[in-house]
Amino acid sequence: MNAVLAEKAPQHQPATSALAEYVRDYLARLRGGELGSAPAVVGLVVITAFFSIVHQGFLSAYNLEALVIQAAPIIVMAMGLIFVLLLGEIDLSAGTTGGLCSAIMAVLLLRHHWLWWAAILAGLATGLVIGFGMGWLRAKVGIPSFVITLATFLAFQGATLILVGGQGSVILPAGTPLIGLENNFVPLWLGWVLLAVFVAGYAVLKLTDARGRRRTGLPATPVAVIVAKVVAVALLGAAFTYEMGINRNLISNAFFSSKAQGMPWVVVLLALLFVVWHFVLSRTRYGRHVYAVGGNEEASRRGGVAVSRIRISVFVICSGMAAVSGLVAASLLQSVQSNAGAGNTLLLAVGAAVIGGTSLFGGRGRMIDAVLGGLVVAVIINGMSDLIQGSNSSGYEYVVTGAVLLLAAGFDAVVRHGRTA
Repeated sequence: MNAVLAEKAPQHQPATSALAEYVRDYLARLRGGELGSAPAVVGLVVITAFFSIVHQGFLSAYNLEALVIQAAPIIVMAMGLIFVLLLGEIDLSAGTTGGLCSAIMAVLLLRHHWLWWAAILAGLATGLVIGFGMGWLRAKVGIPSFVITLATFLAFQGATLILVGGQGSVILPAGTPLIGLENNFVPLWLGWVLLAVFVAGYAVLKLTDARGRRRTGLPATPVAVIVAKVVAVALLGAAFTYEMGINRNLISNAFFSSKAQGMPWVVVLLALLFVVWHFVLSRTRYGRHVYAVGGNEEASRRGGVAVSRIRISVFVICSGMAAVSGLVAASLLQSVQSNAGAGNTLLLAVGAAVIGGTSLFGGRGRMIDAVLGGLVVAVIINGMSDLIQGSNSSGYEYVVTGAVLLLAAGFDAVVRHGRTA
C-alpha cells in the first residue's frame, strides 16, 4: 500500500539537488563558451574597484550622478545597435543620425518656434524615416550595410553642420522640458516607489518563468537562485537610490541654497527602454525571428520568416534609438553642437554593446549588454579623466577604451571559434 502511494505521489526534486544541477549546467555553459554578460560584470567590478582605490571620491554621490548622465546617451544608442548587430549588420551612421535628429529638433524649436513636444516628435520621426531608408537599401537593393551607413555617416554630418550653421551650436531655450531629462531629479519618495515596482516586477517575472518551465517539464531556475538574484537587484538598486538621495549641490551659502538630490530622470527613461526592448527580444515572436535570422538567414527564410522585413525593421529601431540618444545628449549639453554625433560617439556605443556581450557575428546578444557595456565605457572614461590630467588626458582615454574594445572583440571571436569547433 505504501509503495502504491509513493508511486502516485508527485516526485519533487530536492532543492539542494536542483541547485547543484543548476550550478553544474551553468559551469558547463561557461566551458562551452556561453559566457553571456559574465565578462562585462567582472570587468565592471574590477575597474570600479580599481578607480575607487586610486580616487577616494570615485563612488561619491556627485560622481555617480556624473557617471549615469554621461553613460545615458551611449547606453540608449547601444540598445538600438544591438538589434542591428544581432543580424550581423552594422550601422556606422548611428551617431550622426542622432546628431541630425537633435539638430532638426533644436532648429524647429528655436528658429521656427515649434512647440517643444512637436519638435521632439519631428526629430524622432526623422530617425525612423532614416532607418527605413537604410534598411530598404540593404534588404531590397542589396547594398552592404557598411557602404550604406558609411555614406550616410558623412552625409548626415554635413547636414547637421548646415542646419546648425556658423553659430557652432544651437542653445536650447531655458525651461524646455527636454533639458530636465538629464538635469532634473526624481523626487526621493518616487525614486523608492519606482525601485519597489521594478524589483517586484522582476521577481514576479522570474518566478512566473520558472513555474511555466516546470509545467512543461523543462529545467527551471531553482527558487534559491531566483531569490539571490532578486535580493542582489534590490540591494544594488537601494544602494544607488540611497546614494542619489544625498544632496550633491556644491554651491550653498547664505544667499543661495538649493538641493540636487534624487536620481536623474534619465534613469527612469533608461529603465523604461530596457524593459520594453528586453520584452520585445525575449518574449515576442518578432524577437525570436530576429535571433533566427541572425543565427541562420537561409534556414529562417525556408521556415517562413519574412527576412527582408526583419532586416528593415532592425535598422528602423536602431535609427529611432539613435534619435533618442541624440535628444538625450542635447539634454545633457543643453544645446546641439555643429559636430553632434560625430567623433567617437558611434565607436563608444558599438564598444558598449560588444563589451557587454553582444556578438559582432550576429545571433547572440541581450539588452542587458548595452547597460553593462555602457557603464563599463563610462567608468573607464570618468576614471581616466581623474587619473590622468593635462592636455593629453583625452588621448589616453581613447587608447584605453580602444584597447578594451579590441580585447572584447577578440574575446568574442575566440569564443565563437571555440563554440563552432
